[in-house]
Amino acid sequence: MYADEQKTKGTDAVATAVAWLKARNDKEKLAMGVVAGVLALLLLWVFIEDHDMLFVFSEFTHFVGIGLLAYKLISKKTCVGISLHTQDLTLLFLGIRLYCSFVMEYDIHTILDAVTLTATVWVVFMMRTRLKHTYQEEMDNLYSYYVAVPCLLLAGFIHPGTSHFWLNRVLWAACVYLEAVSVLPQLRLMQKNKVVERFVGHYVFALGLSRFFNCAHWILQIMDGNSFILHILGYGMWPIFVLLSEIVQTFILADFCYYYVKSYAGGSGVVRLPEYVV
Repeated sequence: MYADEQKTKGTDAVATAVAWLKARNDKEKLAMGVVAGVLALLLLWVFIEDHDMLFVFSEFTHFVGIGLLAYKLISKKTCVGISLHTQDLTLLFLGIRLYCSFVMEYDIHTILDAVTLTATVWVVFMMRTRLKHTYQEEMDNLYSYYVAVPCLLLAGFIHPGTSHFWLNRVLWAACVYLEAVSVLPQLRLMQKNKVVERFVGHYVFALGLSRFFNCAHWILQIMDGNSFILHILGYGMWPIFVLLSEIVQTFILADFCYYYVKSYAGGSGVVRLPEYVV
């Protein structure tokens, strides 16, 4: 009886908090989101001694997200709700990053990228072959080249000014820009479907966490005055565009993550998106 009462009180408290949050206007919600992000950064700065671990967290969280998609494909035998164009873009930037890791800085991130890339290759293979009949091709119409071509062009103009071979520097920049916007086709598909399938929702939320860890990694390394990070970033416009890319990809997913947390906090477990969430 006591346990039931405690559970009821906990549920009531969550419901009250959700109701209070719903009553806030957009400016108040934005301000609270910014404050929460800053507080999270400060907590990570204080409690995570080796800030390079944040990038490891980011890669691992991304791999978990891909794992959830793989589980959906295996258990449900369907790829409904999954954007093939986002998976293609993910395949592209992971492939580029893996190449750059081999020729520029071979480390633990190379292994993590290789594992995540392998999982993504499998997801793409399944969507293009065995589960092709369940793919929502007509709704997944934000084509990957619409996203990839501008990123490649931008990388040709703005890239690191290090001593590495020019093409490798351009590819590295392209990888950063592609990663920042690779989720756009997935968000577009979910916006058209309105109701987000459970495992797809978990996957995109995992991407949101991954992007936050990634963004925090760069910001905290710079705050620490990490000489190696400052060296590889170089000078000019490149450092600014790196930070902008990290911030953009975090905020692209922030809106979805809000509706994801809101749905599960309210006990529905179903993520419903308004039309403007893209």
